[in-house]
Amino acid sequence: MATALRSHKQPITINQTFSRFSSVGLIFVLALTIAGPFAQTLQQPSRSQAARVLEIGMVVSDMDRAIDFYSQVLSFEKVSDVEVYGSEVEHLEGLFGVRMRVVRMQLGEEILELKEYLTPQGRPIPVDSRSNDRWFQHIAIITSDMDAAYRVLREHKVRHASTAPQLLPAYIKNAAGIRAFYFRDPDNHFLEILQFPNDKGDSKWHVASSKLFLGIDHTAIVIGDTDASVKFYRDALGMHIAGESENYGPEQEHLNNVFGARLRITALRGAAGPGIELLEYLAPRDGRPMPADSRTDDLWAWETTVSETDAACTQNALRPARADFVSSGIVTLPNSNLGFAQGFLVRDPDGHLVGITQP
Repeated sequence: MATALRSHKQPITINQTFSRFSSVGLIFVLALTIAGPFAQTLQQPSRSQAARVLEIGMVVSDMDRAIDFYSQVLSFEKVSDVEVYGSEVEHLEGLFGVRMRVVRMQLGEEILELKEYLTPQGRPIPVDSRSNDRWFQHIAIITSDMDAAYRVLREHKVRHASTAPQLLPAYIKNAAGIRAFYFRDPDNHFLEILQFPNDKGDSKWHVASSKLFLGIDHTAIVIGDTDASVKFYRDALGMHIAGESENYGPEQEHLNNVFGARLRITALRGAAGPGIELLEYLAPRDGRPMPADSRTDDLWAWETTVSETDAACTQNALRPARADFVSSGIVTLPNSNLGFAQGFLVRDPDGHLVGITQP
């Protein structure tokens, strides 16, 4: 069942929160064990069509600064700018006293939603975050010219996360020829620019264009167990597996900036919208879990918004797995400022936020 509305907590320092990772990790593992494998509990909900990924969202500390970065550096365009508050928003976000500014930015056909919590204000992303920590999430922005895109990022003095753009080698068959680079935005969120070779990626990424940045191909999340995550996103949410790969070697290590990185990658797609890429680190296995006290206003709280034909059906499919519901239930909003009529927030097996919405 849904959790009760959470009251506002006193601010917790980064050091207080992240110094408890070893004990948090144990609690997190025990919670998953008690809940039981998703494979044993989830059932495929009936629906007339598969889920659609509507947009990817992130929390920012300074909205005007974020708008400038995404528009001036990466060519996103602002399409809406609203402030929302009230009891319905509080029940949706699982936080008391919420007032937030929500800005939707568009690149190509895809939407990035930026949220600044005016009240309450959450914690920043830890400065020592790594690509294998389980609060890791990014969006992959497609570029028509990797070299030119990298020059633009250098001109704007963005922070590197990769050592340099990487060309994935031929021995990784399903990723061979892909060029990619990780970097960070002003709030320390990981981002990726990516260029597909001619034999990979959606056909729309190969249409001739004068634009340097084309759109969002997918969001990637670090997970602990691919099978559990597939059951969540495929069996409960109605997505399908679009591709799989096992990536390793010096190029992958320098892309993720994790020595010895070996990843099991599973690409999931809905009926439309960006994909969701599951990143399970087979090595190293020392990535830290999502903090157990994570809230929706924390800056590491990315959100993947999925549109379902029947939110109640999806909620029922998630209940047997004892999913962690953030909202107090299915919330009906008084207006369409957030782009949907009904919805709720839930966490996946690793704590990543997923918004389930119904038009």
